[in-house]
Amino acid sequence: MIFTSIFLAFLVLGLFTQFYLAQRQVQSALKHRHAVPKGFELLVSLESHQKAADYTVAKLRFGLLENIVSKVLLIALTVLGLIYFIHLELLAYFAPGVWQQIALLLGLSILTSILDLPFSWYKQFRLEEQFGFNRMSQKIFWIDFFKGTLLSLAIGIPLLWVVFTLMAKAGTYWWFFAWIFLIGFILIATWIVPIWIAPLFNKFKPLEDGNLKTSIQALLDRCGFVSKGLFVMDGSKRSAHGNAYFTGIGKNKRIVFFDTLIEKLSSLEIEAVLAHELGHFKKNHIRKRMIMTFLMSLAGLALLGWLSEQIWFYESLGVTPAMDGNNAGLALALFSLVIPTFTYFITPIGSLLSRQHEFEADAFAAQTTHPKHLISALIKLYQDNAATLTPDTWYSAFYDSHPPAPIRIAHLNRLAT
Repeated sequence: MIFTSIFLAFLVLGLFTQFYLAQRQVQSALKHRHAVPKGFELLVSLESHQKAADYTVAKLRFGLLENIVSKVLLIALTVLGLIYFIHLELLAYFAPGVWQQIALLLGLSILTSILDLPFSWYKQFRLEEQFGFNRMSQKIFWIDFFKGTLLSLAIGIPLLWVVFTLMAKAGTYWWFFAWIFLIGFILIATWIVPIWIAPLFNKFKPLEDGNLKTSIQALLDRCGFVSKGLFVMDGSKRSAHGNAYFTGIGKNKRIVFFDTLIEKLSSLEIEAVLAHELGHFKKNHIRKRMIMTFLMSLAGLALLGWLSEQIWFYESLGVTPAMDGNNAGLALALFSLVIPTFTYFITPIGSLLSRQHEFEADAFAAQTTHPKHLISALIKLYQDNAATLTPDTWYSAFYDSHPPAPIRIAHLNRLAT
């Protein structure tokens, strides 16, 4: 089949690209490992720089192994017919229809989760542990796993039921009605996640009164940003990495700081980091990304609607479609599995747009606070997160959502003058 050859060609080309770029990144990290880059000599210790290089190399090599396993599984599920085998086995327990289709998607999700579990465990308790980042206990790891699984089932089953029902009964343009439904679901989820879902995994407490809260509130007032509150999350019980983020929409927006971030940065540095995040809000980056996501999901559902009616789509991926057209579960499963193989090659476009947004947010932060505070905060975060200061140019252009450290800090220095 022609599509089988196209799919395998893209898969092999993607795998080759990933290996090639990863190797370039590894070589760049190792090549510059012996000395701190120029301009950072007084800011970053050689020990921290070498730790970042070693951490980068270890993550990349482990990621390549994980990637190979995922590609083997992908070929087994599609071209070698494992999905079709699971589909036929489920037909022995479920009559053809919505619930059999839901069982197929859940079965695939459980299979991939089980196969991914050893990688997640190793990443947390070996790789992250090796570099001093892991603070998660075995108990928390397994509690998170089972909570996440139950939550996925509680949300996923009703979602799939609605989508498959629309595919069966809404006619040719079912995909448009499914898109409307999914947009509504995403907006509702964005509203309720901070209140009901996030607390299932972490504890959130209001930021204590003091100089930090006062300065942050003054920054929010200057920027015209209304939030539902300032919260500190117990991220330290899982990882030493620090972060801060916005969550929620409308009047339900919250600002969340990892406790590790507050431990490592000064008040002025935290204010500068928050000013950067507020830059995304003021420049409408969040809204633009959401609109882009909605448009891409519409295009994806429209493509799925067309492919679900093409016999060659099924046969090229190891499946014999039902002649009565009751193939919704197979269509969605196959589409979800193969589409990332093709969309992988547009990754650099998304990365480029994201880096442009980061520059704009940095510029806003430089106008709102002093650039030197954001620079010092970034230096600390690069060290604490063991982020390499010497990324490969091609790797960075393809993957990085944030500008490389030297370029980003040089940009901030120019803004400071």
